[in-house]
Amino acid sequence: MRQMSPILIVSIAALCVGCAGKADAPVSIGYGASPVLPKPENKLIPTVKVADATGWPAGEMPIAADGLEVQAFASGLDHPRWLHVLPNGDVLVAETNAPPRPENGGGIRGFFMKQAMEKAGAAVPSANRITLLRDTDSDGVADESHAFLTDLNSPFGMQLVGDTLYVANTDAIVGFPYEEGATSISALGETLTELPAGEINHHWTKNILASEDGTKLYATVGSNSNVAENGIDAEEGRAAIWEVDIETGEKRLFATGLRNPNGMDWNPSSGMLWTAVNERDELGDNLVPDYMTSVQDGAFYGWPWSYYGDTVDTRVKPARPDMVAKAIAPDYGLGSHTASLGLEFSEETDLGADYASGAFIGQHGSWNRKPRSGYKVVFVPFDGAQPSGQPQDVLTGFLDGNKARGRPVDVATAKDGALLVTDDVGNTVWRISKAD
Repeated sequence: MRQMSPILIVSIAALCVGCAGKADAPVSIGYGASPVLPKPENKLIPTVKVADATGWPAGEMPIAADGLEVQAFASGLDHPRWLHVLPNGDVLVAETNAPPRPENGGGIRGFFMKQAMEKAGAAVPSANRITLLRDTDSDGVADESHAFLTDLNSPFGMQLVGDTLYVANTDAIVGFPYEEGATSISALGETLTELPAGEINHHWTKNILASEDGTKLYATVGSNSNVAENGIDAEEGRAAIWEVDIETGEKRLFATGLRNPNGMDWNPSSGMLWTAVNERDELGDNLVPDYMTSVQDGAFYGWPWSYYGDTVDTRVKPARPDMVAKAIAPDYGLGSHTASLGLEFSEETDLGADYASGAFIGQHGSWNRKPRSGYKVVFVPFDGAQPSGQPQDVLTGFLDGNKARGRPVDVATAKDGALLVTDDVGNTVWRISKAD
């Protein structure tokens, strides 16, 4: 029997959305320091279960955990993805989406992929804008909104270092002069360094985080594929975190084998860099768990040849046992297909004793797991430098049956200690605080 082409498989999968069987184990088997890794499922038609992106009905909002409350800090935004809180309390939000990728839009595969993205609310044009939100009367609602930076190129991560605001566009880190209290920047940016992009640019988001001494930027660059199906040459400089010298713009690979790292923060107990990573798809409902991990200088974390250390992905050819032998297992599983993106340690967040030490994670939600996973904000408690318990729900209610009323992305601590959450389907920044 002749093997089915990948295009035909994708076409059938798109027509059979949600027709795969239900996962035989809960998403929780993928939690913790030693998540369960079931036998891979090599299905002819992978699970495709995309929630319809509908937005929030009037008067409705997510559900905060006991002892917490939530309100809209700002609404009516255009696909808000990433956050940066300035020292004076102003909040920057990147309103952004993928850049045009015409090579992905042709043929049968491109047609069905576009339909899936539209269904998930991910196909809107990029506003290419950073908006400044300001709460002048401290009531937890932004009463000023300003177009702070415009005409960017799929911006994502932002970092203020001294009097320079660095923005990670999809293809470069660009620096802009910043004055405290300014509501816009008109000056042209100066490129600090280019980042891997190109025609495919599969994972387009680029996040940045400054070192505590302000001399380096760390930049995430996701892979150019699921598991190197576009060829290993297309992955040059990708699936990695780069270290960039702010003075010179020179950069080096800091850590590799990280399929799609996004959120980053400094662990306040150990001082180490941590990141949240999206793992690979199409091995089954409970493979492979997304994770957060400390990031060791020079370490390799397995992608594409293996996952969670030495678990080999047999789909990747040619095999590289030498690379598998080098792979380091991540610290903590966050559940398969949860699309864990934002990461924020809680020490500066004021949500009460239950959230005094740990990390908040924004989980954007699955597209190929049945039942769905993610679509919430969770908190992972830490004991010192390491996680010490199961994820706890902090903000839920984004799913309503087969509808996604919202999809959380980033998490950041406001100046007053509240937790801010971007929602790129609800087009809102939510604010979580202690209940009165």
